[in-house]
Amino acid sequence: MSVTNTTLIRGADLVASPWKNGGGVTREVAAFPEGAALDAFVWRVSVADVGQAGPFSRFAGIDRTLALLSGAGMLLDEAGGVTHALREPLAIARFAGETAIDARLVDGATRDFNLMVRRGAATGDVDVWRDAHSAQLDANVVLLFCAQGELHVTTGDGASERTTTLVTNDTLRIDNARALACDVKGTGALLAVTIRYTEPPQA
Repeated sequence: MSVTNTTLIRGADLVASPWKNGGGVTREVAAFPEGAALDAFVWRVSVADVGQAGPFSRFAGIDRTLALLSGAGMLLDEAGGVTHALREPLAIARFAGETAIDARLVDGATRDFNLMVRRGAATGDVDVWRDAHSAQLDANVVLLFCAQGELHVTTGDGASERTTTLVTNDTLRIDNARALACDVKGTGALLAVTIRYTEPPQA
């Protein structure tokens, strides 16, 4: 049986790098395999700063989930006429990475949370947990990203119970989160990412 492992990733330690298309800056939170190139990851979680309107990078074969963290918002226009409107913090858009997307800023720069998952290798989802929350985790990987405030996350029970304090932009990564109790206390909001592999992962 696989052992549950938890890793605290501090927001202050994230390193900025340019977008694939050079149109903005991104900070990788975590990826699998670790250190994988942009054309080789199974999944990747990052935080991006968008300072101007323009096209998104294309990622063929990737399913994307994007959540607005801060700023007045942005509109994501697909080539086929569909627009994803992110007008308030923690609004979420989901789209295929190969889709042509042009971003329009509502009123100035934004910061966004991004989950990218390689189609066929894994599935991923993002849920918003606000303030106190309890859940039973069951996934290959769970990432709890603190989007707002300060939250205290307790996982496990009995002798295995442990509590981690997260502030804005911190992430708690939980590998092999199988039938794992999770209890959140405090004031703020978490983005809860669940990733399930559809084939055995190759590290």
